[in-house]
Amino acid sequence: MWTRRKFIKFSFLISLCGRIINPIGEVWGKTKRLLPKGFPREELKNMNPEEVDNRNLEVDPLRSFGTMGPTDVVVDIRTYRLKITGKVKDPLQLTYNEMLELHAITETVLLICPGFFSNNGRWTGVSFKTLLKKAGTHQQAEYLDIKGAYGKVVRISLKDIDRKRIFLAYQVNGEVLPQKHGFPLRLVYEGAYGYEWVKYVEELVVT
Repeated sequence: MWTRRKFIKFSFLISLCGRIINPIGEVWGKTKRLLPKGFPREELKNMNPEEVDNRNLEVDPLRSFGTMGPTDVVVDIRTYRLKITGKVKDPLQLTYNEMLELHAITETVLLICPGFFSNNGRWTGVSFKTLLKKAGTHQQAEYLDIKGAYGKVVRISLKDIDRKRIFLAYQVNGEVLPQKHGFPLRLVYEGAYGYEWVKYVEELVVT
């Protein structure tokens, strides 16, 4: 027989179980699917990059890379400057050669253009942590706007920049970034669809 005391005790136990189980469920829900070597690219192009662990996937040859967005933006490397502005202590304008002299990182990051293609590339470039340390961000800064030469802008939380493989690339698969893929600098953005990977990056604005 259910007494008021038994009912309260039962309700408390159910509530407690919910608090214990739910965080585990949240962790499980965020677990990425580890794809095996040789995973079909036709299937991969329809997946969410946020849910994919690409560590076992082969690096695709550059000749097989698909493209999206503009492919013919011409940047004069002699006058090119990467501007870093906004909530920074020391606004910068870095030449292409100055970017090449900074500490480089290389990461294999998957780009998916939903329904069209996937590129698993080996990207080399400079981390935002390195760039923002050089410029000196203000304490109240929260976001970074990445601007392309063709008007494309993507906003990323500064917290995400520290947690994911997100950086500016000037090489892919050991080769200088081709024009159609965003020369001189392209945003590499782990977990985001390809249309967020800004090409021809010309300015970083800290907000």
